[in-house]
Amino acid sequence: MAVYLDVIWLLNFLFDSLLLYLTAIILKRDVKLWRVLCGGLIGSIIILLAVTPYHIYTSHPISKLGFSCVMILTVFGFKRLRYYLSGLMTFYFVTFLIGGVLIGSHYFVQFDFQLSSSVMLASVKGFGDPISWLFVLLGFPAAWHFSRKNVESIEITKIKYEEIVQVSFQIAGKAFTLKGLVDSGNQVYDPISRVPVMFVSINGMGDDLPAELCEIVDDSEATIHGQKQLSDDWQYRMRIIPYKVMGKEHQLMIAIKPEQLVIEQKDDKYLVEKGLISFTRQQLSSDDAFSCIVHPKMLTGKKINVVNEGMVS
Repeated sequence: MAVYLDVIWLLNFLFDSLLLYLTAIILKRDVKLWRVLCGGLIGSIIILLAVTPYHIYTSHPISKLGFSCVMILTVFGFKRLRYYLSGLMTFYFVTFLIGGVLIGSHYFVQFDFQLSSSVMLASVKGFGDPISWLFVLLGFPAAWHFSRKNVESIEITKIKYEEIVQVSFQIAGKAFTLKGLVDSGNQVYDPISRVPVMFVSINGMGDDLPAELCEIVDDSEATIHGQKQLSDDWQYRMRIIPYKVMGKEHQLMIAIKPEQLVIEQKDDKYLVEKGLISFTRQQLSSDDAFSCIVHPKMLTGKKINVVNEGMVS
């Protein structure tokens, strides 16, 4: 069996460097390219030592841990213990993640690349699981890209989750509780009173909505132009808000002043004493993660402690 040591060393050097680079991306740390390459070079020394009498020591888990510690120290340096350990743990997480993707893909497709010896660079028997280096060479970039994209999507989901709040409001004597997304891009105010406006989708709220509110949402143009008469109570609650969207200016929408509006974020509850709600039938979230878009200024209101059935007593 021919073992191409230079090819195996080169592949390990590149793979270690890419793993370190992905670690830096996940941790959002700016590192120099030469430091990443130096870290990869240190990690690849294990391959060279594996064909020497020192392979007894380098194959030991403690030796591998030592090489990993030196690699992380080379790439990220040492600022404080927690900073250093987070880099080391993330590096192992990335390594196991990529390795798991490769091994899972190999056994999923059930290909035996060792049968194709004419196109196989070398066997890695003695260096781990017998998966051909050709498979690793082709699969590693795909696994690296897959892992990076999924980590980014996890971060986006985490950010979205942390911005999800519980919104409780009362209108026309009826109380509603929905999930809302705090969106810094929502900067809609009543131009006269400077009261912030939040958007609520009434999809899925069924027959609980007041009939007058449904009429306002379904035919807002007629209400704005005075073609539809509303009761004095609804006229008192209603505000006409000018706004603009991409490519369109001088648009008008209807916002309603609720009887009460409470926003719960983690362990804090805010009583929004000045806030308006614009209702729409448009679905605001494709995956139903939230039903309303909350104005960030509404989270600067007065904190409360006493809540009764989702509303302030």
